[in-house]
Amino acid sequence: MHFNSLEFFLFFTVVYITYLFLSLRWQNRMLIAASCLFYAAWNWKFLFLMAASISTDFWCSQQIDRTDDPKKRKTFLLISLFINLGILGFFKYYNFFIANIQGLLSCLHLASPTLDLTLKIILPLGISFYTFEAMSYIIDVYKRKIRPAQNYWDYFLFVIYFPHLIAGPIMRAKDFLPQIIAPRLVNANKYYNGAYLVFLGLFQKMFVADNMAKIVNPIFNDGTGHNGADFLISMYAFTFQIFGDFAGYSNMARGLGAMMGFEITINFNTPFFAVNVQDFWNRWHISLSHWIRDYLYLPLMGGFRRINGNARIYLALMVSMTLIGLWHGAAWNFVFFGIYYGVLLSFYLFIRICWANLIVPKSPWGIRFWFWLRVLFIFHLTVFGMMIFRCHSLSQIGDIIRALLKNFHPSAMNNENFTALIGFATPLMLLQWVEYRTNDIFFILKYHWALRSFLLAVLTYLLLGWGVMKAEEFIYFQF
Repeated sequence: MHFNSLEFFLFFTVVYITYLFLSLRWQNRMLIAASCLFYAAWNWKFLFLMAASISTDFWCSQQIDRTDDPKKRKTFLLISLFINLGILGFFKYYNFFIANIQGLLSCLHLASPTLDLTLKIILPLGISFYTFEAMSYIIDVYKRKIRPAQNYWDYFLFVIYFPHLIAGPIMRAKDFLPQIIAPRLVNANKYYNGAYLVFLGLFQKMFVADNMAKIVNPIFNDGTGHNGADFLISMYAFTFQIFGDFAGYSNMARGLGAMMGFEITINFNTPFFAVNVQDFWNRWHISLSHWIRDYLYLPLMGGFRRINGNARIYLALMVSMTLIGLWHGAAWNFVFFGIYYGVLLSFYLFIRICWANLIVPKSPWGIRFWFWLRVLFIFHLTVFGMMIFRCHSLSQIGDIIRALLKNFHPSAMNNENFTALIGFATPLMLLQWVEYRTNDIFFILKYHWALRSFLLAVLTYLLLGWGVMKAEEFIYFQF
């Protein structure tokens, strides 16, 4: 049941109308039932897996809160983390590690190349997102940053709430649990803001991302043999596709939550206008990058305290970013995606002081030129990184790089793809530019009613006239 489907529209309409007439207690109960139905529409069997994980975390958090014995507290923390990571590891990474271990042993002639220990495993939808939410909850309880949920069903709803269940944003218990417990205000302003976010998300998904997919999929799925210029066009297209797809989902999740009185954290903040790699990760998939910073990078910095100087920072960065890559999927291209950004971040931190001191423009034109030079540079680093993300294998990454370097012929590229890239990216980037300048995603709603109506009419025309009306799956559903 995708957000961009008629089926979901009917589902949410019934849920929302019912929701408005219920008391807080029954609103929460109804949202639990609706969320279970939403998830069961994909595979009802995995509801039991999620319920087992939720029950374990709730019980462990209660036990941690009831004792001051450090050993007991740590034992219950480890039980919760072991179960959560064990479930995630088995479903998402078992086949990846088994296949690589078997391949290594086969190369060393320590195992038969015909031996196959891999299993036919279905990846539970949204498992990476709700696992990280559960882990942040139990860690925060252990560190006494929050009190555990006193009601089992409140915690159940925190994890399973359907707008952010499948592809985030990754919510923190300290931010979301109080909203579940306290009465929620639903008013016209929240409804209109939420509806606008849903509309914007649909535009980003159906007009931008799904049309970019028509450029990307034939090139990347067809293997090799393409002109380097066609690969470059598809790399640009995928960068816009994954942004439109994931930011679109995140905006719809925020919008659906806002309409019901919830505030869901922002996940994207004009990342294509980042001026350095660190700035990019403060704007792209914000809930994940902040999760990794708080629960992995900073603890690693403490764990590596015996390592002197900046080496500790670089090591913690490399480990953190490699695991960000692996979080996205059990494949070597994702691992190298993480390593790529780990190297970029380390290099940026290494040269940051020299860079700032060497280049300090004074004139207004110099400041603008330096800004746009950095934006374009980081954007193209992003394009290359997203190529690594999209490829099926390391060999395909090598093939594309060779094509870009040795078989680049702009005169032979597909002009239709180039025209489509410009046509579908331009409205998106104009919206992003004004949002960046105003620092306000709702900027259209604050214009004079005539201009506001005109712009919404244009976006509606583009969406209905040129958008992909078929309910295509979101990319991050596979993670």
